[in-house]
Amino acid sequence: MIRPAVILAASLALAGAAMAELAPGDTAPAFSAKATLGGDEFTFSLEEALRKGPVVLYFYPKAFTPGCTMEAHEFAEATPEFQSMGASVIGISADSIDDLKKFSLEECRSAFPVASDADQSVMKAYDAVLEQKPELANRTSYVIAPDGKIVYAHTDLNYEDHVKNTLAAVKAWKAEHP
Repeated sequence: MIRPAVILAASLALAGAAMAELAPGDTAPAFSAKATLGGDEFTFSLEEALRKGPVVLYFYPKAFTPGCTMEAHEFAEATPEFQSMGASVIGISADSIDDLKKFSLEECRSAFPVASDADQSVMKAYDAVLEQKPELANRTSYVIAPDGKIVYAHTDLNYEDHVKNTLAAVKAWKAEHP
């Protein structure tokens, strides 16, 4: 006999992997944020980035933590492939811009920008707040088409599939929009 507590625990575990991100077809909320690329600060505008092509927007919990560092390395390695399809990458966390300047140089390898969402306004707009620690972003990745529509969304605290999945989503979008 399966105990109700086991069923509840399994349900909660499964719900955690597929939580509340915005869905494909939704309009991506517009935003601007302080960002850094290669340690140089600038204002990132989603609207401006979308004029150039699709945007891979990924939220991560905390700069310099093991999973976030590995994810940044993978996005840095994949950035040329994203760029070859006209896509750009932006990472967002609640870290300060000063912490992100160093993270941009060291872990993002100056390949793509990272933005500070210290007031969590972007995280909240994208349903990317980590439920267990609401001061942090959940690990959620989006692919946003130039028309502002979300074409792919993935939430999973394990970083391992985010780059592979967003790359596949950009490739699929590109195949439909040559």
